[in-house]
Amino acid sequence: MRSSPSSLPPPHTPADLAGPHPTTTVPDRAAAARTATGQGPAGLARARRLGVIRGLVGGLVGGLVGSMLTATVAHAQSSSTAPGPWARTTAALASTADTLSSGWDQGHWRTALSPYAPHLRYSPEHADVWAVALERQRPDHWMAGASFFSNSFGQPSGYGYLGRRFPQLLGHEQLFAQLSGGLLYGYRGKYQNKVPFNHNGYSPGALASVGWQFNRQASLTVHAIGDAAVMFQFAWDWR
Repeated sequence: MRSSPSSLPPPHTPADLAGPHPTTTVPDRAAAARTATGQGPAGLARARRLGVIRGLVGGLVGGLVGSMLTATVAHAQSSSTAPGPWARTTAALASTADTLSSGWDQGHWRTALSPYAPHLRYSPEHADVWAVALERQRPDHWMAGASFFSNSFGQPSGYGYLGRRFPQLLGHEQLFAQLSGGLLYGYRGKYQNKVPFNHNGYSPGALASVGWQFNRQASLTVHAIGDAAVMFQFAWDWR
């Protein structure tokens, strides 16, 4: 008896011969790519943490830089407004000049005579030294004056000066000290190098002195003329 075609079993395919299909699925390619590049859930969390850290570090660095710039600008401004040494010196000189520009009408006159000035070292070129002077002294003991004298080499000379007297030296009522400085003229020719910074007979001059005030009018002063001589001066205050 012939069987019908519908009763025949279906032919087997290669896939049927290979056995049953596995139950697992192929992973999503996009998810795999995100995992491989660190963009998965763990990678995104790590990226967020790094962003927060970068923000904190950037803010801290920016704050520090801003503070340093602010401090630098403030220091520069304070330095520019604070007076420097030259400004302080100029201010002091201006204040002194302003102080000395008035008050001379309240002082008194002084005349002085120096008949003798022994030299500290002998030289056959030395000549007798004498001087006369006229001074104006203020009540605060500042003074200005001019002196005409014959120098150590017999040359007519002059000394214009500004100075100050310091009374009651070392606690003694009659003892005083005196300092003066100004412009000296007179050392010329072959004697021009006898005083420092001489130019055509003009040079800076200074005197340091001590004296004794006998009464309101009479006084005796001893001037140190560098290391060359000492000068004895008798003075009379017209007050």
